[in-house]
Amino acid sequence: MPDKLPLTPKLFEFLLELKNNNDRSWFNANKDRFANEVRDPMLEFIRAFALPLSDISPHFVADPRANGGSLFRIYRDTRFSRNKAPYKTNVGAHFRHAAGKDAHAPGFYLHLEPRSCFAGCGIWHPDGATLGKIRDAIIDRPEDWRAIMSNAAFRNTFKLMENSLKRPPRGYDPNHPLIEDLKRKDFVAIMRIPDDEAIQPGFVKKFAEISRTGSDFVKFLSQAVGVPF
Repeated sequence: MPDKLPLTPKLFEFLLELKNNNDRSWFNANKDRFANEVRDPMLEFIRAFALPLSDISPHFVADPRANGGSLFRIYRDTRFSRNKAPYKTNVGAHFRHAAGKDAHAPGFYLHLEPRSCFAGCGIWHPDGATLGKIRDAIIDRPEDWRAIMSNAAFRNTFKLMENSLKRPPRGYDPNHPLIEDLKRKDFVAIMRIPDDEAIQPGFVKKFAEISRTGSDFVKFLSQAVGVPF
């Protein structure tokens, strides 16, 4: 694993400028900067993370392709959004399960945005069938779930995303002792990261340590939806 990382303050500088100039003419005039200061450094990060990720689990993918790999596109899908800004003002990489086809599969995630960086793991916006499998796994294996949630390293590192139903999900006992977890609509754990930490030498190793701390959580979710860990 390399000790150096090509992520530099220029990545955050570019994203800040993009936030203030979120239009196609500015972006087209700065495409080379985007490639050199954002896209290519992120692809190098993904490439460097492949080996430590394989040590966590051989079933997750670090794909350093510029298109169709682990790096999310900078372009926003504005078809169904009132916000018509064409570009994201963050850059993200999703290291998803090999059996997954999109961002809604189990995985690890890195989000870089000025003053809003975080590492994450889990399943974001699972569909109804997947959500049911996770809830059923919590009911069937409550002690395993509690052990993960009460683990000191996990608790001291991550916070679970707060996106839950207001009422218990249909078909589940509203008095179940784990009802607050059964009400969750996302199963994502997040750790906030200072901007300056993401551009330090050794950040690949740091991100690997964070991901390993969340690996039991991801393992539980993977087993719940029927994919190997």
